[in-house]
Amino acid sequence: MAGDVATLGAEPRVAEGARSSERDGVQVLERACDVLEVLASTRDKAGLSDIARQSGLSKTTAHRILQTLVKRGYATHEQSQGYAIGPKLFELATSRIDALDLQTEAKPRIVTLSRALDLTSYLGVMDGPFISIIEKETYARTDDDFTQVGRRYPAHCSSMGKCMLACLSSHDLDDLLSGFDLVAFTPHTITDKDAFRQHLRQVREQGWASDIEESRLDHRCVAAPVFDYRGDAIAVIGVSGSNDELPDERIETIATHVVHAAMDVSSAMGYVP
Repeated sequence: MAGDVATLGAEPRVAEGARSSERDGVQVLERACDVLEVLASTRDKAGLSDIARQSGLSKTTAHRILQTLVKRGYATHEQSQGYAIGPKLFELATSRIDALDLQTEAKPRIVTLSRALDLTSYLGVMDGPFISIIEKETYARTDDDFTQVGRRYPAHCSSMGKCMLACLSSHDLDDLLSGFDLVAFTPHTITDKDAFRQHLRQVREQGWASDIEESRLDHRCVAAPVFDYRGDAIAVIGVSGSNDELPDERIETIATHVVHAAMDVSSAMGYVP
């Protein structure tokens, strides 16, 4: 009887053939991953010989793996050009990225940003010719009345809006500006459209924008765009405060922190520079 009953807690016996089959399966999976990594690192299509050499596999093994990948849609093949990453991988990546919550990813970053700089930080999105704040971490209570979640701001006089506008194509920017007046909210607001376009070119080149009393006197903000896996600007992270809290000599240091936080969120959303 005892010989017919497995000892409680003991590892079940596995036949040597089963172990060998499992090892072979893992090895095949590892080799398939090697092939996919070669395809992913190749800018153009790759030939069988190059794939075999870079993955350390024989041509026969590489060809067998590639046939399976092509059949399942993980790779594509054109006889004259070679192999490339297939649409199935993009579908899987897109499913994962689409499931990500922008606010969930951004919240810890803006909390860290606020604590590091002792400034109010926030997350904003484009809403026509306006910017809407959808997430906020308050540091300065005096800034509460101006940077409320849900509040909309004209894009042309806010650092967040200028970041988003700077990421538009020339055609899209012209369309937006054609029916929009650059209203002066303070003496510092840019109201000339040609000057504004020039200003946006500078924003695009440096990767961040500032609002130095353009929307309200004694109010400054610095912002940087957040990109998704397609490279599209989908949101903005920014900080704000008074003239004393954001003096001229501190702007570039603050901008470095803001850009870093925005790039962290971009990476979490699948963006690859």
